[in-house]
Amino acid sequence: MKLPILNRLISFLDSLSENTGRTIAWLTVFMVVTQFSVVILRYLFNIGWIAMQESILFMHAMVFMLGAAYTLKHDAHVRVDIFYQKLSTRGKAWVDVLGTTLLLLPVCIFIISYSWEYVASSWSLNEGSREAGGLAGLFILKTSIVLLPALLILQGVSLLLTNLLTIFTYNDNNRHV
Repeated sequence: MKLPILNRLISFLDSLSENTGRTIAWLTVFMVVTQFSVVILRYLFNIGWIAMQESILFMHAMVFMLGAAYTLKHDAHVRVDIFYQKLSTRGKAWVDVLGTTLLLLPVCIFIISYSWEYVASSWSLNEGSREAGGLAGLFILKTSIVLLPALLILQGVSLLLTNLLTIFTYNDNNRHV
């Protein structure tokens, strides 16, 4: 595979995570507005809707589940970097390659395989809230259980390819060949 093709693939995967993260971030605004509305309606007008309260939980879950790949792309996830910060560029790339191949990808594959039947069952039942007056689309929320690792796998592939390029094209003068 030629490097320009590899770079285009990396760019495509990165833009997918970037666009998903930026889009899903808007849910935080809607979540705040909805929570504010719930409080105002409850305490000023003594009105409450279960569906409105559940929508906040749905949005909160979606922000975390669908925003994880964006977080990984921006290296904003939790990292214990006692040794990592002192490594060379190539050393950091090796740690990221090993972490991606030995931890991230296998865990994501496990999550997909373990949760697939659970999510499919929810879709087949057209599952909704157990609460009277709750939201009907619980199956949509449960789909994020499969989307989380799928998006992380795509971003992990981008991370893996980027770090492999760094390992094999980075020379000792701190520049790409």
